[in-house]
Amino acid sequence: MAKYKVGIVGYGWVSTAHIAAINATADAEVVAVCSSRPLAARELCVRHGGEIEVYSDLAAMLRRRELDVVSICSYPSRHAADFLAAAKAGKHVIVEKPVSLNWEDAKAMSDAARVAGIGTCVCFEVRFSAQMRATRALLDAGLLGSVHYGEVDYFHGIGPWYGQYRWNTSRANGGSSLLSAGCHAADALLHCMGGEVAAVTSFSTASARPEFAAYEYPTTSVTLVRFRDGRVGKVASVIDCLQPYYFHTHLVGSEGSLLDNRFHSARLAGLDRHAWSQLSFRPVDSGDVADHPYRTQFEAFFAALRRGETMPHTGLEEALRSHRLVLAADRSAALGREVRIEEIA
Repeated sequence: MAKYKVGIVGYGWVSTAHIAAINATADAEVVAVCSSRPLAARELCVRHGGEIEVYSDLAAMLRRRELDVVSICSYPSRHAADFLAAAKAGKHVIVEKPVSLNWEDAKAMSDAARVAGIGTCVCFEVRFSAQMRATRALLDAGLLGSVHYGEVDYFHGIGPWYGQYRWNTSRANGGSSLLSAGCHAADALLHCMGGEVAAVTSFSTASARPEFAAYEYPTTSVTLVRFRDGRVGKVASVIDCLQPYYFHTHLVGSEGSLLDNRFHSARLAGLDRHAWSQLSFRPVDSGDVADHPYRTQFEAFFAALRRGETMPHTGLEEALRSHRLVLAADRSAALGREVRIEEIA
């Protein structure tokens, strides 16, 4: 069975992780890279293997008839335009988070994908991490019962020592604490709790440390989420902290609770309710894209394409639920009031 031919848009830190993950699958290979800066095809071939052609013009790369999939790793401000061009060319699309920086662009991307009939995959790859897969397994087994409260928090200091900082500080590309990074936590909360969001209330602030002074937007936010069925949740996005990376998860249900890699369940006879039981998995503990489970996610995407099915968990329409939550939270923090999810429409 022929491999899918993949073209990469943008050649930076995250794209190198995409190339490695795509080439590691049995279903696809990277054959083209489009970059605004000069690249030597021979050097790319040596570094990544295979035959890679270099383009400086996206339209030229999209004219390659044998190209099946485009992976968009450009700056967030370019995501929508690059996605629309790829969809118009009939290419399946992988797109990094955030999907876009506003809802108008996100809806245009959704409409274009539907008209073109293409497969889509948004890089909310944390859903494919060992931590989230184990958490979902615990939930699906009913060991927590009905979850009525959940919190998922993202703590990661994105300062001058971190590659993303170079462009992340601007509102034009970073957007907000949630858009630039904390959207992973918002997406994980919806993945764990399910259901429909009714409204959010969000507050934001910023560190006084000089290393974070270049940010054009508040670098810390906390969002309270109200679901239509009465359940509640919380998402903190803190990209100005001085601490190790921490992806915090706390779920409380009618039969038990989960706290990161620990849990207690009344469904399991004999457990001491004064002590936690432990799950054995590697936690989400790094912002390094080399550590992210892209390969697992991309394998699921290519398998879905083979079957003619929608990408499980992180197709565009599912990802837009999380994106809408993030945009509502940012609006709430800016306006200083609760924002109903319908206001992002």
